[in-house]
Amino acid sequence: MVLRIGGLASGMDIDTLVEQLMTAERVPLDKINQKKTYTEWQRDDYREMNSLLLDLDTTIFNGVAKEASYIKKTVAISNSDALSVKNVNSTIDFSGTVKIEEIASAASMHSYTKSRVTDSSKPLSEYGLTADQTITISAINKDGVMQEKHYELTITKEDTLDSIISKINKDSGVTAFYDTFTQKISFTAKNTGNIAGSGDIDRTPEIILTDTGDGQVGNKFFNNILGINSNNVLAADKDAGNAGTNAKVEYNGLEITRPSNTFTINGVEFTAKKVTTDPVTFSSTPDVDSILDTITQFVNKYNEAVEKIRAKTTESKYRDYPPLTDAQKEDMSEDEIEKWEKLAKSGTLKNDSILTNVLSKMRSNFSSPVSGTSTYTQLSQIGITTTANYLDGGKLTIDEDKLREAISADPNAVYELFQKDGDTSSEQGIARRLRDSLKTAMTDITAKAGKASSVNNTFTLGKVLNNYSDQITRFEDKLEMLESRYWARFTAMETAINKANSQSTYLTSMFSS
Repeated sequence: MVLRIGGLASGMDIDTLVEQLMTAERVPLDKINQKKTYTEWQRDDYREMNSLLLDLDTTIFNGVAKEASYIKKTVAISNSDALSVKNVNSTIDFSGTVKIEEIASAASMHSYTKSRVTDSSKPLSEYGLTADQTITISAINKDGVMQEKHYELTITKEDTLDSIISKINKDSGVTAFYDTFTQKISFTAKNTGNIAGSGDIDRTPEIILTDTGDGQVGNKFFNNILGINSNNVLAADKDAGNAGTNAKVEYNGLEITRPSNTFTINGVEFTAKKVTTDPVTFSSTPDVDSILDTITQFVNKYNEAVEKIRAKTTESKYRDYPPLTDAQKEDMSEDEIEKWEKLAKSGTLKNDSILTNVLSKMRSNFSSPVSGTSTYTQLSQIGITTTANYLDGGKLTIDEDKLREAISADPNAVYELFQKDGDTSSEQGIARRLRDSLKTAMTDITAKAGKASSVNNTFTLGKVLNNYSDQITRFEDKLEMLESRYWARFTAMETAINKANSQSTYLTSMFSS
């Protein structure tokens, strides 16, 4: 630690002198800091462009690249109160008739006598349960057969009926309900349908309850404590249960049964709501508005990407406006700083090869015909073309009437134009080509600018930033040593002057005496 002596002897402002000397010495350090700041701006702008490309890629993936976007149908139904029809994955239009003869219902059963439980919130020990029991519940599944694996639950005398019902309703194939007024419990299968294929009780249950006793007669949980039979068939014998029923419909003249009121035929989902005396007719047409909206969203997102990339790669670069140092900012107003930095940040990606290349590839993706398609080979055939203004950089515009016509005529052909698979680029649909170009650009940008979670030494600009940080650290160490030398010299000067002053005072005193 260097002893610092101010200008008491010399009368000089040593602090100011050292500060001014160090200001000059700091000029190279300021330039390194400015380069680092500019590189950080450039990195952030690259990442912003990567997010833009990813957003476009996601829009393509979730929209024009999905077959589901083109098979959306508008379905006309003669009696929507009795039947609903929804397309699931049918790629063609459909029509027909459905006559609903029977609605599917769920099997149920309830206590044939009052249960011992008078308060469902109290421990079961108060109602005769003296030891742990294991209960199991099996029920019909959505396919109309019994569950392969039954639900199992261990109950203790500390459990309450409320806590047990909560677990059963959450995890088993039945829904339980306890009525405090009648002191009875009911179980209803969560899935509709009849195991035997009809609504008759023919000794084939849809709900089966089993338990183990605690070694004492008359203490089984289901039979003795709750007063309920072991299955819905036995419960029906005591007028305390019923079988489930299957839905029975006549589809285009063919009588069919299903365990659920909702079923799928040829990729079309039907839901029977009530019995009908006359057949319900239905027919579908392409949902032109929905498909058009999907394509429009893609075009808008594409145009947004083109506009932002083009703006970033063509903006002016102001070399006379480097990043401001902290010292410079202290002498400026906030408004002046904002205006300066707006110019300083401009042009970080001017003429960037990655971005200009991806713009060129995207334009090529759209302009090159798709070979091997059944109907359309170019976007212009369905009403999508580039704008007439070349300054737009290849933005797209839509002839809505022409696109509607193409969608109405054959939505599958429109899908093929966007998403056709192929071994070469010329055989691939436009969306596939575009996504490949975007992924290449995003990979290149990530290699250069990384991601928010990236470590600096894993990407190019990060390594540059690390180098700047190292330079700054070394230079700051150098400046600290230099400042110490300046102070050492001035301190030596002050010490010498002070010594000379003391000698002069001594001599003056001697001569005067």
